[in-house]
Amino acid sequence: MSEAFDPELESRLVRYAAVDSQSDADSPSSPSTQIQYNMLNMLRDELTEIGAQEVTITDYGVVLATLPGNTDAPTIGLLAHVDTAPQFNATGVKPRVIKGYNGGDITYPDNAELVLSPKDFPYLAQKQGHDIITASGLTLLGADDKAGVAIIMTAARHLMENPDIPHGPIRIAFTPDEEIGRGVGPELPRDLAADFAYTFDGGKVGEVEYESFSADLAEVVVNGVSIHPGYAKGKLVNAIHLASRIISALPQGTMQPELTEGDEGFIHATDMIGGSSEMRIKIILRDFELDGLEAKGEMLRKVCAAVQATEPRAQISCTIKPQYRNMRYWLEKDMTPVDLARDAARAVGVEPLSVPIRGGTDGSRLTEMGVPTPNLFTGMQCIHGPLEWVSVQDMRKATELCVALLKGAAAR
Repeated sequence: MSEAFDPELESRLVRYAAVDSQSDADSPSSPSTQIQYNMLNMLRDELTEIGAQEVTITDYGVVLATLPGNTDAPTIGLLAHVDTAPQFNATGVKPRVIKGYNGGDITYPDNAELVLSPKDFPYLAQKQGHDIITASGLTLLGADDKAGVAIIMTAARHLMENPDIPHGPIRIAFTPDEEIGRGVGPELPRDLAADFAYTFDGGKVGEVEYESFSADLAEVVVNGVSIHPGYAKGKLVNAIHLASRIISALPQGTMQPELTEGDEGFIHATDMIGGSSEMRIKIILRDFELDGLEAKGEMLRKVCAAVQATEPRAQISCTIKPQYRNMRYWLEKDMTPVDLARDAARAVGVEPLSVPIRGGTDGSRLTEMGVPTPNLFTGMQCIHGPLEWVSVQDMRKATELCVALLKGAAAR
């Protein structure tokens, strides 16, 4: 019966992925980009069409809706984000479906040099016979997290058309700006009004995640002394040179994302912009433990202070702001939402897998703000780049999990 989800999941993801909804960390607005309303408005209308109640878009850009409960059970939130990552081109996405994947290399019509190979990605090798959705080679796909959106919408439609399935009240939230760490504003926990919630924003089938990075964002500003270079001797202080020294003084060969795995944190310079008079460096700090996060921040401050000491005519500032905290600190006090998800996974024939997320979700912030929110799988892989892909059958399994989860909560 659940195979009937496949055409709907495929249709929804293909349609959603073609909509440009990239977020922008440099924009102060909320949502950060107006184009995210292309998705938000579409989902508001689709939720209304399937009969959801209290459908609205908040003034901070979140689509909220209610599926009324038919039995006494906790109110559960289901969340996914509509924005796509700023790290790679997301304009003009052309999704394509590879029916009955044959297990070999996948090539791309718009980029002859790009190859997605099961030799490089063993998880893909397990998907022979599946229907694989990718982009065309010049953009990311946006399965992160439009696969989650498609899963929740498919489950919601199914529940509305099958009122005999027992479940409590369901609150749906589609958020903007998750990719830039601004998906959960201070009003959302109150407006969501859920006892606990789940983000569908994970990867491999079976993932039930309740531990994430703790994260801070640092901005280093280097102000030099600007003067005509022809008359600069003894006067010019080049901000580019000082910024380069800061980057060079940070750990090399260790504590970088490309060199870390498992429970190892990192310091990652994401942007360096400006010129000889002023440079701005954005750096993200990540660690699973707060003392490790603080140590990385202190290391950055000391590097900035050391470079500043070599050139008193410059002005170097280092500002560090918290982004989100490891959801484990709160969820481990009451594992009920995690246990419900694990039971639901087993109910649909999937062995649950809980590994720390080397990143964060809207659930990290929601959990910290009082709404316990583990993260569940969608099937998406190779996210934030042109090789991004997802299996329709993996999305089906996530949809089955969603329905089983709500039934299991009602049974308790």
